[in-house]
Amino acid sequence: MSAEHTYDYAIVRVVPRVERGELINVGIVLSCPALDFLEAGIELDEARLRALDEALDLDAVREHLATIPLVCRGGPDAGPIGELPQRNRFHWLVSPRSTVIQMSAVHTGRTGDPAATLDRLMDTMVRRPAKPQSVG
Repeated sequence: MSAEHTYDYAIVRVVPRVERGELINVGIVLSCPALDFLEAGIELDEARLRALDEALDLDAVREHLATIPLVCRGGPDAGPIGELPQRNRFHWLVSPRSTVIQMSAVHTGRTGDPAATLDRLMDTMVRRPAKPQSVG
Protein backbone atom coordinates (compact mmCIF):
# COMPACT_ATOMS: atom_id res chain seq x y z
CA MET A 1 0.00 0.00 0.00
CA SER A 2 1.42 3.36 -0.97
CA ALA A 3 1.74 6.16 1.55
CA GLU A 4 -1.00 8.74 1.49
CA HIS A 5 -0.31 12.45 1.19
CA THR A 6 -2.44 15.52 1.62
CA TYR A 7 -3.72 17.15 -1.54
CA ASP A 8 -5.74 20.28 -2.29
CA TYR A 9 -8.09 20.78 -5.20
CA ALA A 10 -10.47 23.33 -6.63
CA ILE A 11 -13.18 22.97 -9.23
CA VAL A 12 -12.80 25.11 -12.36
CA ARG A 13 -16.10 26.71 -13.28
CA VAL A 14 -17.36 28.73 -16.22
CA VAL A 15 -19.93 31.37 -15.26
CA PRO A 16 -21.15 32.70 -18.63
CA ARG A 17 -23.18 35.54 -17.15
CA VAL A 18 -21.61 36.47 -13.83
CA GLU A 19 -24.63 38.54 -12.81
CA ARG A 20 -26.84 35.42 -12.96
CA GLY A 21 -24.45 33.15 -11.06
CA GLU A 22 -25.23 30.09 -13.23
CA LEU A 23 -22.21 27.89 -13.80
CA ILE A 24 -20.86 24.72 -15.36
CA ASN A 25 -18.01 22.75 -13.79
CA VAL A 26 -15.32 22.30 -16.46
CA GLY A 27 -12.24 21.10 -14.63
CA ILE A 28 -10.19 20.35 -11.54
CA VAL A 29 -6.86 21.76 -10.37
CA LEU A 30 -5.12 19.37 -7.96
CA SER A 31 -1.97 20.00 -5.96
CA CYS A 32 -0.05 17.42 -3.92
CA PRO A 33 3.18 19.15 -2.85
CA ALA A 34 4.67 16.06 -1.16
CA LEU A 35 4.68 14.31 -4.55
CA ASP A 36 5.58 17.44 -6.57
CA PHE A 37 2.22 17.19 -8.34
CA LEU A 38 0.25 20.08 -9.81
CA GLU A 39 -2.09 19.25 -12.68
CA ALA A 40 -5.40 20.31 -14.12
CA GLY A 41 -8.03 18.36 -15.97
CA ILE A 42 -10.22 20.50 -18.23
CA GLU A 43 -13.24 19.25 -20.21
CA LEU A 44 -15.51 21.84 -21.75
CA ASP A 45 -19.10 20.80 -22.45
CA GLU A 46 -19.95 23.46 -25.02
CA ALA A 47 -23.59 22.41 -25.42
CA ARG A 48 -24.23 22.88 -21.70
CA LEU A 49 -22.59 26.32 -21.81
CA ARG A 50 -24.64 27.32 -24.85
CA ALA A 51 -27.77 26.40 -22.89
CA LEU A 52 -26.82 29.04 -20.32
CA ASP A 53 -25.70 31.71 -22.80
CA GLU A 54 -25.98 31.33 -26.58
CA ALA A 55 -23.84 34.43 -27.11
CA LEU A 56 -20.88 33.23 -25.03
CA ASP A 57 -17.52 33.61 -26.82
CA LEU A 58 -16.43 29.96 -26.68
CA ASP A 59 -13.13 30.70 -28.42
CA ALA A 60 -12.17 33.09 -25.62
CA VAL A 61 -13.29 30.59 -22.96
CA ARG A 62 -11.25 27.79 -24.61
CA GLU A 63 -8.20 30.06 -24.82
CA HIS A 64 -8.39 31.06 -21.15
CA LEU A 65 -9.02 27.50 -19.98
CA ALA A 66 -5.98 26.31 -21.95
CA THR A 67 -3.74 28.50 -19.80
CA ILE A 68 -4.64 26.61 -16.62
CA PRO A 69 -2.70 23.40 -17.47
CA LEU A 70 0.16 25.58 -18.76
CA VAL A 71 0.41 27.35 -15.41
CA CYS A 72 0.29 23.97 -13.65
CA ARG A 73 3.25 22.71 -15.71
CA GLY A 74 5.16 25.96 -15.16
CA GLY A 75 8.10 27.18 -17.18
CA PRO A 76 8.40 29.90 -19.82
CA ASP A 77 5.30 28.80 -21.79
CA ALA A 78 3.19 29.91 -18.81
CA GLY A 79 4.67 33.43 -18.80
CA PRO A 80 5.94 35.11 -15.64
CA ILE A 81 3.56 33.14 -13.41
CA GLY A 82 5.15 29.94 -14.73
CA GLU A 83 8.42 30.87 -13.07
CA LEU A 84 6.89 30.82 -9.57
CA PRO A 85 7.29 27.80 -7.31
CA GLN A 86 4.64 25.14 -7.80
CA ARG A 87 2.68 25.91 -4.62
CA ASN A 88 2.56 29.61 -5.48
CA ARG A 89 1.19 28.75 -8.94
CA PHE A 90 -1.56 26.69 -7.31
CA HIS A 91 -2.50 29.56 -5.01
CA TRP A 92 -2.49 31.99 -7.96
CA LEU A 93 -4.76 29.67 -9.95
CA VAL A 94 -7.31 29.19 -7.15
CA SER A 95 -7.46 32.79 -5.98
CA PRO A 96 -11.02 34.20 -6.03
CA ARG A 97 -12.12 35.99 -9.18
CA SER A 98 -15.37 37.52 -10.37
CA THR A 99 -14.83 36.69 -14.03
CA VAL A 100 -16.31 34.15 -16.43
CA ILE A 101 -13.76 31.52 -15.32
CA GLN A 102 -13.80 30.99 -11.55
CA MET A 103 -12.55 28.48 -8.99
CA SER A 104 -14.46 26.86 -6.16
CA ALA A 105 -13.23 27.00 -2.61
CA VAL A 106 -10.19 24.79 -2.04
CA HIS A 107 -10.91 21.33 -0.65
CA THR A 108 -8.46 18.90 0.95
CA GLY A 109 -8.04 15.14 0.94
CA ARG A 110 -5.48 12.35 1.15
CA THR A 111 -4.18 10.22 -1.69
CA GLY A 112 -1.38 7.89 -2.66
CA ASP A 113 -2.03 8.50 -6.37
CA PRO A 114 -2.84 12.13 -7.24
CA ALA A 115 -3.29 11.39 -10.97
CA ALA A 116 -5.96 8.78 -10.20
CA THR A 117 -7.56 11.15 -7.70
CA LEU A 118 -7.67 13.89 -10.35
CA ASP A 119 -9.43 11.50 -12.73
CA ARG A 120 -11.90 10.41 -10.01
CA LEU A 121 -12.68 14.06 -9.20
CA MET A 122 -13.22 14.76 -12.90
CA ASP A 123 -15.71 11.87 -12.99
CA THR A 124 -17.46 13.08 -9.85
CA MET A 125 -17.46 16.85 -10.32
CA VAL A 126 -17.13 17.58 -14.05
CA ARG A 127 -18.15 14.75 -16.36
CA ARG A 128 -21.81 14.04 -16.84
CA PRO A 129 -22.85 10.67 -15.46
CA ALA A 130 -23.42 7.98 -18.05
CA LYS A 131 -27.05 7.51 -18.90
CA PRO A 132 -28.49 4.41 -17.27
CA GLN A 133 -29.11 1.51 -19.61
CA SER A 134 -32.77 0.85 -20.21
CA VAL A 135 -34.01 -2.50 -19.04
CA GLY A 136 -36.15 -4.46 -21.38
